[in-house]
Amino acid sequence: MKKKIYNVKKIPDKNFKIEGNTITTQLSTLNTVSNFVSPWDNNPIQPIIFKACYDNSFFYFSFQVNDNDVYTQLADNTRESINQSDRVELFFRINDSLTPYYCLEIDSKARIMDFKALPNRKFDFNWSWDKSEIEVKSYHALDRFIVEGKLSIKSLKDLNILKKDNFGAYMEVGLYRAKYMLNKQKVREPIWITWVDPNFPTPEFHTPNSFGLFRFLD
Repeated sequence: MKKKIYNVKKIPDKNFKIEGNTITTQLSTLNTVSNFVSPWDNNPIQPIIFKACYDNSFFYFSFQVNDNDVYTQLADNTRESINQSDRVELFFRINDSLTPYYCLEIDSKARIMDFKALPNRKFDFNWSWDKSEIEVKSYHALDRFIVEGKLSIKSLKDLNILKKDNFGAYMEVGLYRAKYMLNKQKVREPIWITWVDPNFPTPEFHTPNSFGLFRFLD
């Protein structure tokens, strides 16, 4: 299967600030990802638009998610609460064997669940991005929410996520969304949405086949 590629444009260094919808409103010329799929569910997917860019200091990203019924579990601010909420996700792998890979999951309130992982769902929740290396904001409207964030270029290099080959800088990234819907029993259960179809019989993002390639343009 041919790997999906997203070209990340460079923007000028000008102390670019994210405020929840800055990337969506101010950077209209960025390349987009909109061909998300839900291989394990037949219901139509509401539009999702992903954008990213970078400067010399940070990698910036944005998910714009059309949704007029956003579900957020606000019982507390634990990982379990975020895990039971509508959210967007980025996974970063350093090799084909996922040893390791890094997960960043963000709900509509900009709450972060980040962790380091190994195959077979061996999650290290003691690991997280240093607070000086990451920032996330969110924005809400009646029919959509936006999550945008930035990760320092330094952290991506230090973790061996951002690498170089003969074609330039690149990362291997998975893009996902979890949408909690009410079933016939009025219980919320997740629909799993992904950029790259992993061709797995059951919902599964934690597999090498769910990653695409991000190429950094000069």
